[in-house]
Amino acid sequence: MIGQTLKALGAALAGKEISSVELTQLHLDRIARLNPELNAFITVDAEKSLKQARAADARIAAGTAAPLTGIPIAQKDIFCAKDWLTTCGSRILGNFVSPYDAAVIEKFGAAGAVNLGKTNMDEFAMGSSNETSYFGQVKNPWDRARVPGGSSGGSAAAVASLMAPAATGTDTGGSIRQPAALCNLTGLKPTYGVVSRWGMIAFASSLDQAGPMTRTAEDAALMLNVMAGFDARDSTSLERPVEDYTRDLSANGSEKPLQGLKVGLPKEFFGSGEQAGCEAGVMTAVQEAIAEYRRLGAETVEISLPNMQHGVAAYYVIAPAEASSNLSRFDGVRYGYRAPEYSDLNDMYQKTRAQGFGDEVKRRVLIGTYVLSHGYYDAYYLQAQRIRRLIAQDFVEAFRQCDVIMGPTSPCTAFGLGEKSADPVQMYLSDIYTIAVNLAGLPGMSLPCGFSNGLPVGLQLIGDYFSEARLLNVAHRYQQTTGWHLQVAAE
Repeated sequence: MIGQTLKALGAALAGKEISSVELTQLHLDRIARLNPELNAFITVDAEKSLKQARAADARIAAGTAAPLTGIPIAQKDIFCAKDWLTTCGSRILGNFVSPYDAAVIEKFGAAGAVNLGKTNMDEFAMGSSNETSYFGQVKNPWDRARVPGGSSGGSAAAVASLMAPAATGTDTGGSIRQPAALCNLTGLKPTYGVVSRWGMIAFASSLDQAGPMTRTAEDAALMLNVMAGFDARDSTSLERPVEDYTRDLSANGSEKPLQGLKVGLPKEFFGSGEQAGCEAGVMTAVQEAIAEYRRLGAETVEISLPNMQHGVAAYYVIAPAEASSNLSRFDGVRYGYRAPEYSDLNDMYQKTRAQGFGDEVKRRVLIGTYVLSHGYYDAYYLQAQRIRRLIAQDFVEAFRQCDVIMGPTSPCTAFGLGEKSADPVQMYLSDIYTIAVNLAGLPGMSLPCGFSNGLPVGLQLIGDYFSEARLLNVAHRYQQTTGWHLQVAAE
């Protein structure tokens, strides 16, 4: 059963081919064998997982199972989970056991899914390589000398190595889509506000969004059916009718199932050479995927996103500004790490934060505090928010000409461990194609579309607001005619 899709596992459980306890134990055994090298999980608690599996088996026997009942799901360690260590990849939360479940964890619990464990991540979701975690770097299953991407690198490595059938991630500037691309997965960032952020430890509140990381678009739709929905506890949660994100995924006998679909190709994504900032092998795989979409009946049109070039600069003003505010709560007073020696309250604050936060978190807190300070707010933060509005308007204009936008997810394949650690700017540019989607609050996803020098390449799909079902359908049709998403890394 290792390596089966969520749909296939659900059918096997319903048909009594395997029990949830057996399925969960299979994955726990695989984690015990592979995780010491890959470091994809921070916390595994077999007793808790198997208890949930036994409850799921009882639910299946009673005939009250939902589609994901009994299926083990890995959870990014940014989601609070009751009685589970919840660290956010940081020393400052290294001893924090959550007293409650995040909304996302609640929803999977209500669906009868099994919490397989908490996955490693860049500290407070700040990073594009999963090298900033206090609990050590995660390795890419496709090449253990390379990064899996970040910040949801632990989730990506867990699914890519088949330690988990699926996992949750969060995406602030590409942190679901970029690791999905580097690990040959399907990753979806929903429209901002579709999935509740309640109980999800905040990095940049106006950008953070949870989503699924799976092997197929169909599995991503099943996951999103559980994750999405209004939550009154989250002031940014959107009150909308419940959707079935699998509704457009039924078999279609047409030779051109995407006839009439207009695909926008931003000229800013497809410039030549250094202008595009994209490796030649990555661009070749993306172009071949677009050619396949044309064979499926889609029509391509050139569009422009002229302000996208300012996206990285705007993001690295807005996100650190919000982080400097959100992370002020970690002071050693109420929970988490506290410096063992200090002279007074102010000294305790200083030493706790100096010892508890890693270098990347400190860098972003300092940048955020600077751009919000007197004399610099108008020059930096306000200007970045104006650029954000222009970027969102560019997308509005683009979707008047097309239904879906396509391009590379990442400008490169997985890079070497430590390769970009000393150059933060180069690391930040890893998200050059994904950041604008978060600034505009749009849905975006990455799906496998080929390989370059033996490493996975991801194709990014961007949709208009609330077009997740369409994106999933567009991805699903491609996956029905190609086999890139079925490729698995060798052990």
